[in-house]
Amino acid sequence: MITKINKKVAAGVFSLLFPLSSLLMMSCDDFFNQESNDVLYDDQEHLNNAVDSAWSVVGILGKLQLVADRTVVLGEVRGDLVDLSTAASSDLRDVANFSVGDNNMYNNPTDYYAVINNCNYFLAHVDTALRSRNEPVFMAEYAAVKGIRAWTYLQLALNYGKVPLITEPLLSREDAEAAEKGHMAGIEDICTYFIDDLATIPARYNNDFPLDDRYVSVPNVSNTQLLFFPIVLMRAELYLWRAAMTGNVNDYKQSALLYYQFISERGGTAVGYPTKADNLRWYTGTSDFYSPNGSLDYARSEDLITIIPSNSSPTEGAYSELHNLFCSNSDNNYQVSLLASQRIFDISEAQDYCLPASSSAESYSYAPKGLRDYQSGDLRLSDVYDEDYEYDPFTEERIRTKYIYKYRSTNVTIYRRIMVYLHLAEALNGAGYPRMAWLILATGLSNRQIKEQAIPYYMTEDRSDSLYLSQFEFEDRIYHVCTFNDYNGISTEGNQLGIHSRGSGWTPLNDRYALINDTIEPDLQKRRQLIAEQQVFVDSLLLNENALELAFEGNRYYDLMRFAMRQANPAEFMAKHIFARRGEEKRSEVQGEVKTNFADRSTWFLKWNGKIGLTE
Repeated sequence: MITKINKKVAAGVFSLLFPLSSLLMMSCDDFFNQESNDVLYDDQEHLNNAVDSAWSVVGILGKLQLVADRTVVLGEVRGDLVDLSTAASSDLRDVANFSVGDNNMYNNPTDYYAVINNCNYFLAHVDTALRSRNEPVFMAEYAAVKGIRAWTYLQLALNYGKVPLITEPLLSREDAEAAEKGHMAGIEDICTYFIDDLATIPARYNNDFPLDDRYVSVPNVSNTQLLFFPIVLMRAELYLWRAAMTGNVNDYKQSALLYYQFISERGGTAVGYPTKADNLRWYTGTSDFYSPNGSLDYARSEDLITIIPSNSSPTEGAYSELHNLFCSNSDNNYQVSLLASQRIFDISEAQDYCLPASSSAESYSYAPKGLRDYQSGDLRLSDVYDEDYEYDPFTEERIRTKYIYKYRSTNVTIYRRIMVYLHLAEALNGAGYPRMAWLILATGLSNRQIKEQAIPYYMTEDRSDSLYLSQFEFEDRIYHVCTFNDYNGISTEGNQLGIHSRGSGWTPLNDRYALINDTIEPDLQKRRQLIAEQQVFVDSLLLNENALELAFEGNRYYDLMRFAMRQANPAEFMAKHIFARRGEEKRSEVQGEVKTNFADRSTWFLKWNGKIGLTE
């Protein structure tokens, strides 16, 4: 148990962003108890025993829970895939309308800095030189905390635009006051700092996570590696964001290579980390459509990468409100606050579901529009969204209910397998390889697919493009691009499925999903023009695919920001998508009107008490 209070900390209240309650570390008994007497132990030169070091990491994980819901709310409510109901709070309404005040419950940067300062303290004091059998004892914890700090800073920067960059622990009023006047870092600065910072971690800790028994006690988590942020994946994300800010092609290339490295290492060299053949398919009769077959599991442990756990009861401490915000239940009187927007319905219905004949891989048709239960087009929306009725047990009154089944679990998903493949495709497209990116969406990748369907389209005299693409080793003996029989469940050999086929039918036959200008162009100047046009086209496919696959998970607004930065007119792009959610003709009184001038980049971000946020 950690019981020693730092007297300098206890003596005063910090003026910047760090009240005492936010700064202090959680005790070992109180992982979910936010009312506990959390304390630092500054009088120790090092964290040099397993108990203190493990419980320090557990305490940091506990602090992450304070920002978990906010990550989803700020990522979805400002985007175009959710609307507000009449039950939504004024704080949610202000988030949706880009009018967040200092006292809004979703505008509290101190919670992020509570995580950061605890990380800084741990990194400054953990004894990484301590060895057992010539192996460093605490390097796994050290790497894990660096990953947590990088992710937290990225979220802080994405939400506030410009933030104080503090990498040493603040232990006094003087420290905090100096930090308040110190370096303010933008998104690009944050990305650059942590790209370099995480590069110092030895490669073996890319997937070597802390294994102390104390992590097993975290409720609702059966696989403790899901509590952490893989170093290689974090560097890939940072490169992707920096590339979006600067347009640097080399950053896109490096990002893609790091996503690939994560994929190649995650499952081990023997089994790989394929997309798998999971998909939603129609069964049809002679004249009608029956219910879709199967269901995609968005919370399966083997597909999750990082989660922030939460308790299932509000009486037990760190409790996620997301289930109540998205799903009708007795705790919210069956009144959800967040609804699927017309925009996500439109994106889903606009997809052309390619339905192959059961007996032939060449004969196909397209599913009709106007099907019930949002089953036109892509089937992923209907798989996670449901409207129904329940009856009040006392009055027998019929109550309309709405459910988004991604929030059946109280844990908050941060990264999962398909998201990594989508971001890999985005990075490859930005790097100048739109056909390679399109293959991820349309067919999946293997060495044979890359050699035959990607590299020939990028041949140059110096072979630089083909040499770059050859680094993506999806061995054919491990990664099997799905055939029609794999997709249809007749064979089980295929494990690499084009992501669009997860919900929109058998994409390899879908001529409405074909890549534009799809030809091998020998003339260099013409090829550059062709590739530039393909990049725009594939970006539009990716933005829609992100919506279809990742809807309601807290990514949409950040995706819109990142894609907007690649446009000639980012403000116009943002306005087009944000206003599309409201619908100029259909705007409801509940939703309100967005009056934001996105040409002023500061309006994209939150501000707090004049101390944090982009102001120019």
